[in-house]
Amino acid sequence: MIEINGIMYASNPTPEIKVTAARTTGDHILLVTFSTGETRLVDATEWYDSPAFRPLQDEDVFENFEIDHGVLTWENGDVDISPTYLYDHSYEYSTIR
Repeated sequence: MIEINGIMYASNPTPEIKVTAARTTGDHILLVTFSTGETRLVDATEWYDSPAFRPLQDEDVFENFEIDHGVLTWENGDVDISPTYLYDHSYEYSTIR
């Protein structure tokens, strides 16, 4: 248990996860590197039931992302996704050497 600003918490706070790098691999798949140092595989097709992410169905739009303060954004910031959500809904990825 810890105290922060007079409030008692049951566990230690977790550091905020940020996106530090990303690249597309085709078919709406991203390899995303997080501030944890991990690179994880993200299947963006899982988001497309949500109207907010429908613009990303266009591969040209999907591939034209930016990282703004640790957050992946598209369409000049009109579309973004939480780094924590990305991390929680991604898959372990390792390269074969």
